Amino acid sequence: MTGTPSPQAAEEGRAEAVRDIVLVGGGHAHVHVLKAFGSRPDPRIRVTLVTKDLDTPYSGMLPGLVAGLYRRDEVYIDLEKLCAATGTRLVHATATGLDRAARRLLLADGATLPYDVVSLDVGITPALDRIAGAAEHGITVKPIGRFLEKFDALLGRLYETGGPRRIVGIGGGAGGVELILSLRHRLLRDAPANGVTPDAFTFALVTGSAILPTHNDRVQQAFRKTFAEQGVRLVENARVREVRADAVITADGEELPADAVLVTTHAAAPGWLRNTRLDLDEKGFVMVGPTLQSLGDTTVFAAGDCAALVETPREKAGVYAVRAGPPLARNLRHVALGESPRPWHPQKRHLALISTGGKHAIASRGWLYAQGDWVWTVKECNDRRWMRKYKDL
Repeated sequence: MTGTPSPQAAEEGRAEAVRDIVLVGGGHAHVHVLKAFGSRPDPRIRVTLVTKDLDTPYSGMLPGLVAGLYRRDEVYIDLEKLCAATGTRLVHATATGLDRAARRLLLADGATLPYDVVSLDVGITPALDRIAGAAEHGITVKPIGRFLEKFDALLGRLYETGGPRRIVGIGGGAGGVELILSLRHRLLRDAPANGVTPDAFTFALVTGSAILPTHNDRVQQAFRKTFAEQGVRLVENARVREVRADAVITADGEELPADAVLVTTHAAAPGWLRNTRLDLDEKGFVMVGPTLQSLGDTTVFAAGDCAALVETPREKAGVYAVRAGPPLARNLRHVALGESPRPWHPQKRHLALISTGGKHAIASRGWLYAQGDWVWTVKECNDRRWMRKYKDL
């Protein structure tokens, strides 16, 4: 089913199902939930996916897409196809709030959808108010779907006469590092065929801390060397104060010439969550316990970037969204059937395979460091294996 059901149709359908689980958003955790319920359906439960996008990109393959190593269709999951294959009701609509007392999801067209249990996996949005001009002149990487629309437009201008040539990234986490290096790889590879000399492009990355602050010293040093070898200027421990049409200005007054600015920092939860009166942290993320239930409402779950794990805080990384899928599916089933949910304790450290631009990557976990083409091969195999679970239906 696609489209928003009328309230009457929703109530009639509700009478046929014992318990309604409504999933809001097609994030990494929710695609696993769809597959889990599809492979083990229960006649007492109906699952509905509410999403404004009918396909969802996999963040792990974004660097390869930017680098020109993947086609667009290789990194997207078709949610309409996935719902059809798993017997999930699909509602193509935008969520705007929750009426928790009535247990109804509010939709942008004024309709409402009843639920017994609701799960939120709605990602993050840019929060650029702390950087003057960033919203006007920057391209933010989240949400990824919107980023790719702007990225396509940017690619169309990069090779034009007088087009952007000075590329600056803001944010020194793994996402920011991969983005600037992947874009450099693509532009320098494709420049000659488009009549542009590769030397016409310049690249820089500005980070408010050391590069990759959550990774070990050897990984940081390896990337500093990579940046130097690839001719990408790295400006560490420099807070960005302003983004202009032609420059990025740091708090110390340094100006970095810029025609295109890519922002991977300063993210917040979708604004509509503040109207739900759920327990939120200072950035608006839904505070959840070990069972992934909201602290103040056990009928509401949250996972992925929009969730804040109170007892076991973790960085906003796709790997944690992926790993939240199995415990989320299990606990949604338990709670819908009146059973007790089980706690999930995500591991403190995870293996990060960080691209250096082309088919080469660096591995990082705790004190571990390794790099080589083989690391990229491992990363690609892992990414494609994960995607096949939701594409080969």
